[in-house]
Amino acid sequence: MKIAILPGDGIGPEIIEQAVKVLNTLGEKFEMETAPVGGAGYAAHGHPLPEGTLKLARQADAILFGSVGDWKYDTLERALRPEQAILGLRKNLNLFANLRPAILYPELAGASTLKPEIVSGLDILIIRELTGDIYFGQPRGMREAPDGPFKGAREGFDTMRYAEPEIRRIAHVAFQAAQKRGKRLTSVDKANVLETFQFWKDIVTDVHNEYPDVALDHMYVDNAAMQLVRAPKKFDVIVTGNMFGDILSDAAAMLTGSIGMLPSASLDANNKGLYEPSHGSAPDIAGKGIANPLATILSAAMMLRYSLNRAEQANRVETAVKKVLAQGLRTADIYEAGTTRVGTNEMGDAVVKALD
Repeated sequence: MKIAILPGDGIGPEIIEQAVKVLNTLGEKFEMETAPVGGAGYAAHGHPLPEGTLKLARQADAILFGSVGDWKYDTLERALRPEQAILGLRKNLNLFANLRPAILYPELAGASTLKPEIVSGLDILIIRELTGDIYFGQPRGMREAPDGPFKGAREGFDTMRYAEPEIRRIAHVAFQAAQKRGKRLTSVDKANVLETFQFWKDIVTDVHNEYPDVALDHMYVDNAAMQLVRAPKKFDVIVTGNMFGDILSDAAAMLTGSIGMLPSASLDANNKGLYEPSHGSAPDIAGKGIANPLATILSAAMMLRYSLNRAEQANRVETAVKKVLAQGLRTADIYEAGTTRVGTNEMGDAVVKALD
């Protein structure tokens, strides 16, 4: 199996190093090839997603991705900024389904900003449509307002749109995921305001007819945000659009104690995927050896399960992470009194030792 390793920027290389170290401990014969992406891609080849990197990503069975973004590239035109790399990979590889589990390990109940009785035992899955919505809709840009109360003034505009096949395929992913879990699916929309999401709601309701064993409910996005904080354990699987999913999954990350604990998978129709931690590149702490690598290591476990068909190895990695947390080892983002603070390398080494 061939894995494309794309470390990226900021803390990306540090956390990817730990995940690769874990993969190399499993006794599998993976072929791994590394390529620059994001700011590193721009620095090396003048583009955040160099042609060679995209070619490697297409050839690989799975992609392990670090993070992209650095303040020093903020003055570049938008098409050349590091963040365009991840958008380009999603679009070029048709990675339309983003899976973000939010699991609170018992040892981290005290690290969550919510009371333990609210979040203890949390285990939800957010499924975000990844290649449509306002992030990719056309037309977009800046222009002179053609109408409205400020006609003639400069304005920026984007277009929110979803085609029926886009909604149907993400709905199928969500219903099938719910069948393997608690058989409850919440579809999040803004149907009371947006035509796009009334259409979304109608299509999801229609697809539900094919999954009578799954209980479906619909929830407006503002209420969903509130319920994630008020009673997060009422959710099992959540499915929503690109922009809403982007926001809600980051909110859910903090329920787990730190966004440094949240892995993710972005899959195509054949379960080929890109796996990355949900957090960003954190250039302010890059090179300091204090970043939490667990979300990246857990992303590698998702890669083993979904794209490489190594479920047993995925279980081994996840069990090793639990052992390390039970030992009281913590990076700075999840540290609390009575635990042992460790750095990025030490945490990776501890997971490797727990595997052995």
